Amino acid sequence: MLYHFLYPLHVYFAPLNVFRYITFRSAYALATALVIALALGPPVIRKLRELKIGQKVRDDGPQSHLPKAGTPTMGGILIVVAILVSTLLWGNLSNRNVLIALLATLWMGTVGFIDDYLRVVKHLRKGLLGRYKLAGQILLGIAVFMAVYFYPSPGLLNPGETNIPFLKRTVIQLGWLYLPFVILVITGTSNAVNLADGLDGLAAGLTAFAAVALGGMCYITGHVKFSGYLQVPYIPDTGELTVFCSAVIGATLGFLWWNCHPADVFMGDTGSLSLGAALGTVAVLIKREFLLAVVCAVFVAEALSVMAQVLAFKLAGKRILRMAPLHHHFELSGWKESRVVVRFWIAAALAALVSLSTLKLQ
Repeated sequence: MLYHFLYPLHVYFAPLNVFRYITFRSAYALATALVIALALGPPVIRKLRELKIGQKVRDDGPQSHLPKAGTPTMGGILIVVAILVSTLLWGNLSNRNVLIALLATLWMGTVGFIDDYLRVVKHLRKGLLGRYKLAGQILLGIAVFMAVYFYPSPGLLNPGETNIPFLKRTVIQLGWLYLPFVILVITGTSNAVNLADGLDGLAAGLTAFAAVALGGMCYITGHVKFSGYLQVPYIPDTGELTVFCSAVIGATLGFLWWNCHPADVFMGDTGSLSLGAALGTVAVLIKREFLLAVVCAVFVAEALSVMAQVLAFKLAGKRILRMAPLHHHFELSGWKESRVVVRFWIAAALAALVSLSTLKLQ
């Protein structure tokens, strides 16, 4: 919005030319989202307490979590609002990729909000049934596929292709198989972030690191000189997604202020599902779906731990972990909650660095 109002005035006032630069607007998108999350935190948390929208805690998990019962949840509203407002203020709203990423975040934020509302306010134990949640994710995957496949970015000759990490200018052309692939990426990422949202500050911190890596990839992919130097396929108009990723970083860091241990508020499915959708959608838009597994390595480990636990129990009647997801296994192994979170953050930072390094290695 500011880009559209202020940049055209640079012919009269030269300093406004700074709004032309993605780096400038990305920095302020991050700062704006951070300030919004910090400023809205107290009134939102207070209102959630007044409405008695509190978290329910399982009694078969780590006993240290029992005092968390009643902590306000649905705090993901803070994250979604901060991302939305910041991106609208600093982004180029004529850029279709930004609009797709925003709509994907809002869509899954709405699905998550309905799930939280049914579970916490209406006291339905399962909240929104899994099949309806999955339907929302599949519909989003179909919508993103249609936007990318039938209305690709200018200059993108093969919209049904995806890049292979570590290999120079190597792509796979999936054709119509790209539809289930996109659905798998977005659904898997959304659910993985949701599974990781079990400890104070864990999901928010992991998402911030993933958004840093994706933001860097967006900037390089959409920059004709940098992409040419690194021999990364150039996709016009994707550089603007750096502003969106910066808003995600700012929103998660701002939320982390209120969500760090001991948490004043939890993000709930409103936050986790929307953040997962945001990460997955950005990866699809820049054709880095396979590399997303490296960017989100900790999220992948969390999801695989649940799958392995369920599979082992069904096949052998035994559990391979003390409790799934993986973070609960370490808690029950004697690690304190804060230690698990910080060590998972370190692993996420390493994953982000490795994923960015692949752009030079290929």
